[in-house]
Amino acid sequence: MPEFGESISEATVARWLKRPGDLVAAGDAVVELETEKANVEVPTPHAGRLARIDKDAGEDVRVGEVLGIVEESQVLEAARSGRASPTGSIRTEDDKTTPGPRLAVVEKPAPTDGAGASGQPKRPLASPLAQRIAEEEHIDLHDVTGTGPAGRITKSDVEERMKRREAPGSEQIPYPEAPAPAPRKRPEAPPKSLPPPSGAALREERAPMSRRRRTIARRMLEAAQTTAMLTSFNEVNMSAVMAIRNRYREAFELRHQVSLGFTSFFVKAAIAALKGFPVLNAETDGQEIIYKRHYDIGVAIGDAEGLVVPVLKDADRMSFVEIEKAIKSFSRRAANKELSLEEIRGGTFTITNGGVFGSLLSTPILNPPETGILGLHKVEDRPVAINGEVRICPMMYLALTYDHRVVDGREAIQFLVRVKELIETPEALLLDL
Repeated sequence: MPEFGESISEATVARWLKRPGDLVAAGDAVVELETEKANVEVPTPHAGRLARIDKDAGEDVRVGEVLGIVEESQVLEAARSGRASPTGSIRTEDDKTTPGPRLAVVEKPAPTDGAGASGQPKRPLASPLAQRIAEEEHIDLHDVTGTGPAGRITKSDVEERMKRREAPGSEQIPYPEAPAPAPRKRPEAPPKSLPPPSGAALREERAPMSRRRRTIARRMLEAAQTTAMLTSFNEVNMSAVMAIRNRYREAFELRHQVSLGFTSFFVKAAIAALKGFPVLNAETDGQEIIYKRHYDIGVAIGDAEGLVVPVLKDADRMSFVEIEKAIKSFSRRAANKELSLEEIRGGTFTITNGGVFGSLLSTPILNPPETGILGLHKVEDRPVAINGEVRICPMMYLALTYDHRVVDGREAIQFLVRVKELIETPEALLLDL
């Protein structure tokens, strides 16, 4: 297990992407680890054959422990037969890690840019799932544009290429007839504590916590024990923002291929309010407060396995379009477990929206070491008094949880009022007033 930084010293083996006996190329992902922040694929440093798996799925592993063994099998065969590689020489050296025959290492000239050792185009960087779908659908990964980190090709990128191939009037990619792929096996159910008696209904089930769920439990308990959390509430009239969305939604989506949601308005409003109340964009370190002069806004995304908080880095420099596209990408890749560790590190303030699940009011829990988190909720028509008249308006409750050790109630309440003002008069938000 490699070092991932950010104090990650332990992980759980989520699944093996290769089986013992499979041949692998240098850089191929062979195993997926579930860390406390995200699922991470571990590549093999050299080509060969996966000879042994030391840690099965579900087992915990610490940094430096052996996950499995990849033997440079083809090189060993060449050394034993006394044949040298046509593109390099063969030298031998003692294998100091395991007993057995001397290890033959092929020294090959470095490939030129954009090409592999055989002169073929460099293999595109793609997730194992994307590679498998591309092989089954006979799609050349060189024709697919990757949208993941470092241009990595994801499942969604391959599916998008399939849509363009199948669209009327689009280019047709010929490929040979191939037998239909074997149906994929459904994931096995979690292990049961005891098999149910014959003919009896299962009354209880015991399953281990996932690595993410264990981390969520630990961090929630840590937040409760190490901070003085207090939550203040307000409500905001969403009429003005909804009018802007209704007026420009179709043109916005047509031009930018992404819908205009509420979150981008609240990200912009929160940043404007944080500039006026910087203690809510800070973190605590012992008896010191570290004030952040940058605005990296975490956006909580929930799925079946629990909450994950990817971060909009330098969100104050992002446009509405960039924010909406980033959130859409985060949601898609979180569902596919394709978020990188870098994308969920270093937030300075968090926004969570329980309204997408129907929550009318809740008290969000801090994401330490941050000092504030803004909770959004369901928009619901309610009667409100405006200029002495009762009107039915789309209203949303806002909740700000803050660390009362360093944030006073006055600052927290004024922050919420500022967010309310900017959402109810978005012209000021758009004009940076």
